[in-house]
Amino acid sequence: MTKTTTDGAPPAVELRVPTEEDAWNWHHAFAHPDVMEFHGGAPAELSVYDELTARQRRHHAERGFCLYTLLGPDGTVLGFAGAQPWPHESWGPVGEIEIGWRLGRDHWGKGYATAAARAALDDVRAAGVPEVVAMINSRNARSIAVAERLGMRRAETYEKPEVTAYCYRLAL
Repeated sequence: MTKTTTDGAPPAVELRVPTEEDAWNWHHAFAHPDVMEFHGGAPAELSVYDELTARQRRHHAERGFCLYTLLGPDGTVLGFAGAQPWPHESWGPVGEIEIGWRLGRDHWGKGYATAAARAALDDVRAAGVPEVVAMINSRNARSIAVAERLGMRRAETYEKPEVTAYCYRLAL
């Protein structure tokens, strides 16, 4: 399945269900320390992305949405955007659907994350999900700005010893 949008204006983005090869693509795109600043600081092992892309294929088959591979206008893998069940069982918005995005460093600031998230929300709505959340590190101003451009509003704050996370919500 491929979805394309221009969101009324550039940038054009394409979303696809992640392939096995996308594990390497995501691993490569997210290897920059700036990208991983709010995701543990260091690049993740390839095996993490092997598991993540496999899980996203299952989510799409079972739910009709997932974290999609985000492709730029020339077909380059820019990162991912989409939604999945909140993956943690002991903290945060347990049981809810989280929308998220992550782009390679070279693709920041060009509108890709917002355009892709808007396109992905179409599948979440079609699946009958009434609301999504976005969990964002309180220091991540770029992701907070994307959430706000999507019309999300800050609802809760979750504290852990190593992070303060804001929970943004959007009724669908």
